[in-house]
Amino acid sequence: MGQWFPKVVHILKADGSALPLIERPIVRMFLSGQAISEKALYLTKKGKTVPVSITVSPIILDGRPVGAVQVFRDITVDNEIDRMKSEFISLASHQLRTPLSTIQTYAHMIDDDYMGKVNNEQRRALRTILGATNTMNELIGMLLNIARIESGRITVNSKRLNTSALVQDIARQQSIVASNKNISVQLRLPKQAATIKSDVLILKEILLNLVGNAIKYTPPDGKVILAVKEHPDTVLFMVRDTGIGIPKASQERIFAKFFRAQNVIRQETSGTGLGLYVVKGLVQTLGGSVWFKSTEDEGTTFYVSLPKIYRESAALRASPAEL
Repeated sequence: MGQWFPKVVHILKADGSALPLIERPIVRMFLSGQAISEKALYLTKKGKTVPVSITVSPIILDGRPVGAVQVFRDITVDNEIDRMKSEFISLASHQLRTPLSTIQTYAHMIDDDYMGKVNNEQRRALRTILGATNTMNELIGMLLNIARIESGRITVNSKRLNTSALVQDIARQQSIVASNKNISVQLRLPKQAATIKSDVLILKEILLNLVGNAIKYTPPDGKVILAVKEHPDTVLFMVRDTGIGIPKASQERIFAKFFRAQNVIRQETSGTGLGLYVVKGLVQTLGGSVWFKSTEDEGTTFYVSLPKIYRESAALRASPAEL
């Protein structure tokens, strides 16, 4: 009693180091005056770490915070259940890939007439099978990414890369899908290509997901813009569309697992609600941040800001516990 709360209750970061005072939930609450909810690690007097879910709410007097109520809950069991679920998803996904690869291989061989000439009706059936296996592969890849994100097992292979070349490659990959809907894909690139040191495969997956969504939810004859803007310490990627937009009531939950906005469900019955959840996890893995601006029936712009040089400490600060 009577002691300064942060001096008594110790919070650790994901890497085991002490969370700086300015980053603690209760301090950030006093600075902002807004309630804060997040997950963290408490350190007991015996040196044991306990994962907790924290909610800090201000006590307001005369329009300013004069105190706080902090509620925390031990989520050790929750985390263990999540770990088991992630391991099951990872195991099941790996086991599914082997027979799926066999199906794809033989379907391609039959479609290419390696086993005799097929008629048009048979070829249409084969193309349907191949389309379904491609969809399954994408879903399995997404599930594996979720398992890796939530377990913190994603390995970042940081190398220097040319952002303009990467964005141009993504535009080429998405050009066929866009042309089928008569959607114009435009690039806005700096005169001098911005370079960053990050993981090219993770970044490519982030942008492919955002661009794919933009094309999917933009009506025919619409427009999708990919832009890159360089700042002193960061590079900003923008994906803008003239699509259906995100309803205001859905915007707070748009990065939540399995969440799909009502206007999306009405237009497109298929979908998992996992794409943006994965995007946020991968962006945080690279030490960056993602946000958006959207108006329903007018379009959406997603922003991804990444440090020019990937640093593991920055990624650890944005741990999977925040998802």
